[in-house]
Amino acid sequence: MSTTESFEPLHVPAREIPVPSHLSAAAQAVLAMGALGDSSFPAIEDHDAWRAMTAERDAALGIMMEAREAAFTGSIDEIECGGVPIYVLTPEGVSTDDPTAYLEFHGGGLTMGGGAVCRAMATGSAGNVGRKTYSVDYRMPPDFPYPAALDDGIAAYTMLLERYQPENIVIGGGSAGANIAAAVILRARDEGLPLPGAAYLGTPEVDLTESGDSFNTNMGIDSVLTARLMPANLLYANGHDLTDPYLSPLFADFTQGFPPTFLQTGTRDVFLSNTVRMHRALRSAGIVAELHVIEAGPHGGFFGSAPEDAAIAEELRRFLSER
Repeated sequence: MSTTESFEPLHVPAREIPVPSHLSAAAQAVLAMGALGDSSFPAIEDHDAWRAMTAERDAALGIMMEAREAAFTGSIDEIECGGVPIYVLTPEGVSTDDPTAYLEFHGGGLTMGGGAVCRAMATGSAGNVGRKTYSVDYRMPPDFPYPAALDDGIAAYTMLLERYQPENIVIGGGSAGANIAAAVILRARDEGLPLPGAAYLGTPEVDLTESGDSFNTNMGIDSVLTARLMPANLLYANGHDLTDPYLSPLFADFTQGFPPTFLQTGTRDVFLSNTVRMHRALRSAGIVAELHVIEAGPHGGFFGSAPEDAAIAEELRRFLSER
């Protein structure tokens, strides 16, 4: 994974990076907004500050997600699994007894995105996959560090296995949610549970060591991820080795099995290397995997507002229908 030999870094001059004119107007508008949000983190041991930060950023995310949730046409219900809320979304036109299901884990840097934000983000996901969606409002640090989220994910998957055939289940998520999704699949495999029919990993946070090239080359270019997430990674890991595949799925042995996987990133995404390396790791193990890269896309794409996002969603539905 690394070499002991040290080389001089490449020094590049300061430069201006224009918004590509060939993008859709919606995508250009997102990039023109520049860096979004505060990128600072509290001291790892200051749990009160982490709780306050999460509440503040979730409130801002909630405002951003209002239009997405309002545009959703379908039903939204809530169930529980081991005391953990799960939002169940059925898009309009999908039968309530449809034999397929999508088990989703929300993004948010492993520390944010719960509650109402989880529900709002799930409305976009349910529309993208076009099937009944179970979005897990998993527990997070500082109160519930690793392996709480993974435990919640396994419990939710076990519950779905009682309702659906494994080949009719898709497990996925974006960013931190993709980390949890991949880790759930690995742990399910290791515990002898059947694998789901497919996986979706959107701009996945699958390497908590942050060793990929794009953590350097795209830092300052990505308008969504504007700083390394190492403080949040360490808070989540709670003293465990960041190279553990249940924490950094990129380092797993995929020759032991993994479902067909759809991966998405963008050329400006700080997690571009995460996604590319995960794709190569899966393909090297003989796993069916597709890699889709959005031109000029920052982390997470263009918030679902641009034709570029819609094109990826169409590719995802095609991929899932083929599985």
